[in-house]
Amino acid sequence: MSVPVDEAVRTAPLITGLSTRLLTVPLRRSWGAEAPENHVIVTEIQTDDGGTGHGFSWTPTIGPQAVKALLDFDIAPFIAGLAAHPETVWDQLWKRLHEAGGGGLTTIAIAGVDLALWDLQARQAGSSVSGLLGQRQDSVEVYGSGVNLHYSLEELVAQAERWVAAGHHAVKIKVGKPDIREDAERVAAVRQVLGPNRKLMIDANQRWDLPATFRALDVLGEYGLDWLEEPLRADDLWAYSRLRQQSPVPIALGENLHNIYRFRDFVEAGAVDIIQPNIIRVGGITPFRRIVELARAHSIRVMPHLLPELSGQLALTMAEPTLVEDVEDASFEQLGVLDAPSPVRVSNSRLTLTGRPGLGFDFSGSSADNQNRKPL
Repeated sequence: MSVPVDEAVRTAPLITGLSTRLLTVPLRRSWGAEAPENHVIVTEIQTDDGGTGHGFSWTPTIGPQAVKALLDFDIAPFIAGLAAHPETVWDQLWKRLHEAGGGGLTTIAIAGVDLALWDLQARQAGSSVSGLLGQRQDSVEVYGSGVNLHYSLEELVAQAERWVAAGHHAVKIKVGKPDIREDAERVAAVRQVLGPNRKLMIDANQRWDLPATFRALDVLGEYGLDWLEEPLRADDLWAYSRLRQQSPVPIALGENLHNIYRFRDFVEAGAVDIIQPNIIRVGGITPFRRIVELARAHSIRVMPHLLPELSGQLALTMAEPTLVEDVEDASFEQLGVLDAPSPVRVSNSRLTLTGRPGLGFDFSGSSADNQNRKPL
């Protein structure tokens, strides 16, 4: 039987400390000149009963120092003495930081606290976070993904061949070349490697306007696409509403929506078929679960964005089928930022847990220059 929230808050230990560390790691496979590395802001929560919880914030390009500063100077003093209950802390933090923005850097920073608190709660219960939340699946399907618009055609085909050899039944590639005929050549080549029965998705990363998207669909729609991801600026609700009314291909978006209100706007406007919340960008596990329930109430599919070692754990708790995105050679384990094995295992396109407690992340140490411990 679940414990009422007010009782859980009343009996929770109090937060006494927050530590942060910034890890910057080069990518094994370039994402292009604009994204040569990833940044992980490692967080640790301490409580008055001697407990610790471990989490992280993440950004591939913009603002790692800003996220760390929010954690160190605005979040750490504010959470001093609060009950270590993730949902109530999240609501208080979002209200507190809203003056600096209702999403983006603020929610990315909050995620570092939220993940650490869920990790703490699961460890105290002697469970994984998936087990604590209610694991519904033994495994979940993974799809091959790549940040590959800058790849040559030969490199792209070789990547698709690796995905097939790895057992993937679904893959996603980037589109958005200056000439749509080049996109068509690349999509056709990948479809030939995949054959007719594997799923193929394309992601334009906000590179088109509405007329360009319709022209692209006329050319690319013949290749049996499972979805078209983020063809327009992520903020353009009006354009997405009109696109979905006419698109023969399902429309996916959400990696650049940062709170449940924006997801609600797109869902209720009929502007999207598949939502893709990034667990870190929306603020952590607490808001992600709320967004999943919003989507479920409207019969909208949810496909978590990136971070398979985290997204996979939450996907195992979801009631509806989903796919977990795995960008080639970009997991935390592959990037070398973990001192212990990954909390998940991927084999033959299926992701399972390895049985580690909490979230199961044991991040690499860093120099004193990258660490800031805030005693509260």
